[in-house]
Amino acid sequence: MLEYDDVLRAAQRLQGHLLQTPCVASQTLSEITGASVFLKFENLQFTASFKERGACNMLAQLTPEQAVRGVIAMSAGNHAQGVAYHAKRLGLRAVIVMPRFTPGVKVERTRGFGAEVILHGDTLDEARDHAQQLAATQQLAFVHPYDNEAIVAGQGTVALEMLRQVPDLDALIVAVGGGGLIAGMATVAKALRPGIEIVGVQTSRFPAMVNAIKGTHYPQGSSSIAEGIAVGTPGRIPQDIIVQRVDDLVLVDEGDIEQALVMLLEVEKTLVEGAGAAGLAALLKYPQRFQGKRVGLVLCGGNIDPMLLASIIARGMVRAGRLARIRVSTRDVPGSLAHITATVAQAGANIDEVHHQRAFTMLSAQNVEVELVVQTRGHAHVSDLLGLLRDAGFDAQLVAHTATTV
Repeated sequence: MLEYDDVLRAAQRLQGHLLQTPCVASQTLSEITGASVFLKFENLQFTASFKERGACNMLAQLTPEQAVRGVIAMSAGNHAQGVAYHAKRLGLRAVIVMPRFTPGVKVERTRGFGAEVILHGDTLDEARDHAQQLAATQQLAFVHPYDNEAIVAGQGTVALEMLRQVPDLDALIVAVGGGGLIAGMATVAKALRPGIEIVGVQTSRFPAMVNAIKGTHYPQGSSSIAEGIAVGTPGRIPQDIIVQRVDDLVLVDEGDIEQALVMLLEVEKTLVEGAGAAGLAALLKYPQRFQGKRVGLVLCGGNIDPMLLASIIARGMVRAGRLARIRVSTRDVPGSLAHITATVAQAGANIDEVHHQRAFTMLSAQNVEVELVVQTRGHAHVSDLLGLLRDAGFDAQLVAHTATTV
């Protein structure tokens, strides 16, 4: 089994080839969660992900024969970029097999590093099978994203840096897909600080490692905004390490991850992808568990599709009451719409959209239904706006939203 010394040797190989990212306290998140929160900014790596560490460590150990033939990997994006970037730096041929629905930003960045990208299959498992076939036929070295000791050792250097920067952490909360990151980090953390608590986080849509470790049978979904940890088959090597060195695994929902992602953007002014927000999502969902503890979170990746990000931000504004949909019923006479908009302005809210509905309504023919999407300061402000509209003689109702997905 992988040991602490393996990670130390990996750290020596990585010296000078990637960034030693900062691990700093977040005063605001600490106040929100009741824990002392320290953030490890792996989204600042050149490829915006910790995956560079394992990729670089493995590529540095290829035999001369393997280096001549090149490497192949399967990935939903971050591992692909890590392999592609360091392969280019070392002058190696790199072929990357990615699922067909991988976010375009990750596909294009991987190509930008000079790799040959093949889009195949709808899942990471299907991409893996195709990559293994190509590895056999073209005699390419297969660089697995998590089920490889060199990869796990490289990822473990994240904890090595964290515990040098903040030696007295009580707990680490780590996103789990195939398990390479948490397995490497747990190996280091338990060697340096045996009493530290290691907690892994999976999305409830992809609970494969939770099922494997706990013997549960949670169903698997087909997609997640945290596609970086949307892994259907956990790694065998990481799983063996997790059994011995990880204290617990927890699940978070899609809405939890969305909330954490928007919070990091607003509070820390830092952009993460879904997987990068999983640690904070768990801390927000289970605050009592970490109350008063010094907790380290890994912002493990920052590669997110801009369109998905825009949607998540808008949904976050709805949850916070800063974007609201209001339905107003009134007499269909000249000046009614102007009266409604003037009342909204009086309340200090801003109108984003107006839908004036006459035909598709159960109201009488003399009435009209106006639906407004308004920017507000929060839930209390929405209540004030509704009160003003009703005081002005309008039938005003807040339209329920469904932004909290599960």
